[in-house]
Amino acid sequence: MFRRTFWFTAGAAAGVWATTKVNRKLRQLTPESLAAQAANRAIETGHRLKDFALDVRAGMVQREAELGEALGIEAPADGTRNELPGQRRPAALDARAENHKQDEKHYGMLDSKHSYNRNEDH
Repeated sequence: MFRRTFWFTAGAAAGVWATTKVNRKLRQLTPESLAAQAANRAIETGHRLKDFALDVRAGMVQREAELGEALGIEAPADGTRNELPGQRRPAALDARAENHKQDEKHYGMLDSKHSYNRNEDH
């Protein structure tokens, strides 16, 4: 009698355990749960990338300081970095643009009241 009760209780406990295990797994595989897991992993990956970028930047600053010290280049006293000069326009492009304006004036393209747009309706 006790043997039957023991095995009945053990079977019922195993059934409850298996049912809860399966239900948990099914909840994890719902679309909402999968989307939440993907979002959490994306956020975690973003934090890792940010930490990596900060480490790289710190290493760059350290290496830049080492190279500056080795080459005898002094950094500004206030700790700011020197900015790069603005982009210069090559003189050849300026001369070409000036020649184009002169050609338009010579051939009357700028002063003309007529449109030479071929896509214009007639």
